[in-house]
Amino acid sequence: MDATAINGSGPARSAASITLEDVGKTYPDGTVAVGDFSLEVHAGELTVLIGPSGCGKSTILRMINRLIEPTHGRIVIDGQDILKRNPVELRRHIGYVIQNVGLFPHQNIRTNVGTVPRLLGWDKKRINERADELLELVGLDPARFAKRYPHELSGGQRQRIGVARALAADPLVLLMDEPFSAVDPIARGRLQEEFLRLQATVRKTIVLVTHDIDEAVRLGDRIAVLAEGGRLLQYAPPAELLSKPDSTAVGDFVGADRGIRRLAVTPLRQAMTPPTAIMAGRPTVDAEGTLYDALAAMLASDAAEVVVVEDGKTVGVVTRTSVFEVPEAEATV
Repeated sequence: MDATAINGSGPARSAASITLEDVGKTYPDGTVAVGDFSLEVHAGELTVLIGPSGCGKSTILRMINRLIEPTHGRIVIDGQDILKRNPVELRRHIGYVIQNVGLFPHQNIRTNVGTVPRLLGWDKKRINERADELLELVGLDPARFAKRYPHELSGGQRQRIGVARALAADPLVLLMDEPFSAVDPIARGRLQEEFLRLQATVRKTIVLVTHDIDEAVRLGDRIAVLAEGGRLLQYAPPAELLSKPDSTAVGDFVGADRGIRRLAVTPLRQAMTPPTAIMAGRPTVDAEGTLYDALAAMLASDAAEVVVVEDGKTVGVVTRTSVFEVPEAEATV
């Protein structure tokens, strides 16, 4: 890939940290959208901003790429204060994915994906090669899709194109504002799964806004729970957030069923014990799965335990009792 630093120079790499220091936005009528908000987003991680409507999460996202100018505070990406940068130039080095994608209807898919590289002055051959590379990366065959137009694609396919376009110039930072909420639940689940696969490949620094706690838990390396006025209530990995909410407000937001959600982000290896001599006939689950996968397999087979397999070999066993005995403090991803 052709990694580009946020300042347009420096050694090639794929991600950069983001630091927000006492950032706020107050509108002329006195409305405080975001108070004094501070957050450290680690390079290569996916941070989720979540909270009720009106808590300022989308405002924070847009201040990072200066679609909204902060009233005060400091935003640093890749060691540089972005408020001292030309905002148009800055945005060309930050990927941005929105809910309704925003593809240009009069341009074919290859041209849409190549938008930012074209603005950066890449030659046509390089743009087309990059567009086709990204179409393959998001699971769309360039031979079939490159010359199609947005109206010829499904909602899920258009959303994939939006992600490909955001990655076209290989930005260090990717901002996503409820990217999967406009598609049906089945397509959304598939898109989330494909996005996790994609992130494992490209390892960008991503800030994602959502109102869906299940999506936040599934996708996020860390989750920032916000309250009205952009107040940060808690910032933690999913398992920690679910097992140890800092306050009643956070506990209420993540839900009374947070114990079940915690199983989905806890590796089953934490409850695994060595295999016994007789394992035949037991349901199996992959070693890279979670406690949720193990419990689901037990319930589906009315079994008290599951066999853990890795590369076709039995490596352990997880019992129903051990699933619920994993200490909350150890439930980490």
